[in-house]
Amino acid sequence: MLQFQPPGFGHKVIQTSLGSMVYYTQTNTPWDISENLPSLVFLHNFGGGASAYEWSKVYSAFAATHRIFAPDLIGWGESFHTVRNYQINDYITNISEFIKQTCKEPVTVIASSLTAALTIRLAIQEPQLFKTLFLSCPSGFDDFGQSSGRRLPLEVINAPLLDNLIYKLGAENEIAVRNFLQSFLFAKPARISSEIVQAYLASAQQPNAKFAALSFLRGDLYFDLSLYIKQLTVPTAIIWGEKAQFININLGKRLADLNKNAIRDFYGIPDTGILPHLETPEIVTGLINRHLVC
Repeated sequence: MLQFQPPGFGHKVIQTSLGSMVYYTQTNTPWDISENLPSLVFLHNFGGGASAYEWSKVYSAFAATHRIFAPDLIGWGESFHTVRNYQINDYITNISEFIKQTCKEPVTVIASSLTAALTIRLAIQEPQLFKTLFLSCPSGFDDFGQSSGRRLPLEVINAPLLDNLIYKLGAENEIAVRNFLQSFLFAKPARISSEIVQAYLASAQQPNAKFAALSFLRGDLYFDLSLYIKQLTVPTAIIWGEKAQFININLGKRLADLNKNAIRDFYGIPDTGILPHLETPEIVTGLINRHLVC
């Protein structure tokens, strides 16, 4: 996966309660790797082939002024793929352990989709860890009691041997990965480069990568974010792809309206899907810059 990281970035490893966790940070020139710089943590979305690569077109823009921490969460990318049915608390704990082991608290966390929603829950539990949040399409995929993520019946996903076949056909080949990106994640297929496809494919093909992906597909990680977001106190900005599938921008506005004290800004990004930071990184970089100086 290192070939997909920006120049001057390399990987480091920490040990967590669920296994070894890889993260990307400045390790070489031209970057100043002083530990005195403020920290920025970038957390990727879930779904077949997900990894820290998702934010790689954005986080290098802050490498001159911040220490960058972009982990592959447990079960994804190059981090350890524990053989288990992953649950919500696994990832809340995983994110908490990562921040405590790597960063000087409090930190600014930049996260997307379901991981952004899990970060909100952690920020409610341990607000002292966070300075601010910048979240892209935060959703629990069961918001306001309306399931928006799963597209296959549970009896199919859980059937012996069928789960392997579903993952192999849906995530472990180049055609499937490109189709997944084009059909579900991007608003404009022309923005899907060969590098993006190869990065997602390399992550999806890691040994035991299916376990976290199937936990997501089954809905084991879904929850109703509307039941939690009112308790958030950490200053937060939200961006949302105006053409995001599964989690419509109107859903995002409803969630943001539940807590206008903490959620200071909400930006719709035209002509983008659920990953505006990978489709239009230049726009998202500018908005993060605005958030950091406010």
